[in-house]
Amino acid sequence: MKLFLALAIGLAVQAGHAAYPERPITLIIAYPPGGGTDLIARALAPYVEKNLGGGAKIVIVNRAGAGGEVGFAALAAAPADGYTLGFVNTPPLLTIPIERPAQFAWQRFDYIGNIVDDPCNFSVHIDTNVKNLAELAAYARANPGAVTVGTTGIGSDDHLAMLKFERAAGVKMRHIPFKGSAEVRAAILGKQIMVAAINIGEALQYQKGGSPLRNLVQMSPARTNLAPELATAREQGYDIEMSSLRGMVGPKGLPQDVRERLVKAVAVSVADPEFQAKAAQFFAPLRYLAPAEYEALVRDADVMYRAMWKEMPWTDK
Repeated sequence: MKLFLALAIGLAVQAGHAAYPERPITLIIAYPPGGGTDLIARALAPYVEKNLGGGAKIVIVNRAGAGGEVGFAALAAAPADGYTLGFVNTPPLLTIPIERPAQFAWQRFDYIGNIVDDPCNFSVHIDTNVKNLAELAAYARANPGAVTVGTTGIGSDDHLAMLKFERAAGVKMRHIPFKGSAEVRAAILGKQIMVAAINIGEALQYQKGGSPLRNLVQMSPARTNLAPELATAREQGYDIEMSSLRGMVGPKGLPQDVRERLVKAVAVSVADPEFQAKAAQFFAPLRYLAPAEYEALVRDADVMYRAMWKEMPWTDK
């Protein structure tokens, strides 16, 4: 009788797991609608739904604020049952807990797969008479404090790119933090800021949509196929490399079978030529990383940013 009950319970558990997902999955995006993370999440979601099977439904929820902290904290605190997932962005995932007490840490997530690696870039309004980093540096020297730079928040990749440029060029600029890249775009279009620090993929998407922007640089090791005509920072004489990783995670402790299904669904989705074509339409530079490689990269980056904090704290001035 005991053996029968044990087998029955085991079968019931297996059946329950096999039924995943039995209800809609919430996908938390820590930035407002319209930014690069939001766009890639919305493009990817239908493919993950299809590859999970069982009538899976993903509901995207934008939880913006505090440079990503609001969304990251909500995700870290959610039950580890596979029904709350989200995208995390590096470096904010790492820089926020370094600079101030936070309700999350990179160790509190199960890494499902990285999707995007988008190099940093500075954009100006097309009416601005600045065409490259040298001209931006010259203008900043001639007009102390006049160059305003919009970013997606303190400690974001955009903010760190600004600080690195300040140090490399020997200039000072004014930091204007926003909740997301969509707000930065609105500010540069309204000429409320002089420079928009937005990733190259996002900038190209905005230009495709008619935004009158001029891109000054891509802060990648080499020119990307997204913008083969645009010189890197190193080509322009500035030793700067910075980008934004955007990947899918869940709260730490996902059931193994649920985690395996999610990992497979994301990997197959990213490899789908149809999804890749859609990603290319809005200039999302895909870089899939499997869980172990993704987590290892995050771990190494945490060490790097902690060393950077000691040398060049990125608290706003």
